[in-house]
Amino acid sequence: MPSLRIALYQGPGGVPETTADSIAALAAAARRAAGSGARLLLTGELYLTGYAIGEDVRRRAETASGPGAEAVARIAAEQGIAIGYGYPERAGDALYNSVQLIGPAGERLANYRKTHLFGPFETGCFTPGDDALVQADLDGVRLGLLICYDVEFPETVRVHALAGTELLLAPTALMRPYEIVPQTIIPARAWESQLYLAYANRCGREGEFDFAGMSCVAAPDGTVRARAGAGEDLILADVDTQFLKASRAENSYLADRRPQLYTSLV
Repeated sequence: MPSLRIALYQGPGGVPETTADSIAALAAAARRAAGSGARLLLTGELYLTGYAIGEDVRRRAETASGPGAEAVARIAAEQGIAIGYGYPERAGDALYNSVQLIGPAGERLANYRKTHLFGPFETGCFTPGDDALVQADLDGVRLGLLICYDVEFPETVRVHALAGTELLLAPTALMRPYEIVPQTIIPARAWESQLYLAYANRCGREGEFDFAGMSCVAAPDGTVRARAGAGEDLILADVDTQFLKASRAENSYLADRRPQLYTSLV
């Protein structure tokens, strides 16, 4: 059964001066990750620009095939590693809080637009995405994409589990005092929906926000397989689909559901 080593890059702290600064830091992280055997590198939410940039997000937004995507694709191809990165996406007149997944040959695999916007900054700047389920395959592992606040809704994670997602990628910009999310909610989501969940946070202070760090990879048995601290960090974890299969057989939440009783949810 397939296995996949993943890396989560938390940092650098603060708002980058330019997108080029973010790209340079990403290139260094990709070299380290690939050198450690990782096949996938995940960054935090709005990685290319920084999160706390207010209305400047409109000026710095790019299309899904823009210069930022081209630069990430070059890094991915040079290092032979897939990269999931957060960025503000311009699409016509709309602006989305997005994550794009680039494959290890530099090809675009998937693009997801955040469906659950958090707080006045996001709701004032971004349009919510309408596609709850975005997936891709890498080395025989089915990947899914969500962003930050999305995973705090059990329904979004369960949708992925029912659709066969094995590793759910979630770039985030979680600020203090919400450390309960990486400490408790992320392992609980992995357990209740029986999948691996990679949660890559920002760190440091940006304007009014103090990002909590604590990026983590949670396994379907509810354990945390890797955890970052409060500052810049690169963590590694292995996703084992054989372990996932055994866990789903033992903890049969997905098979034991009774959907006819849950119609009030919708």
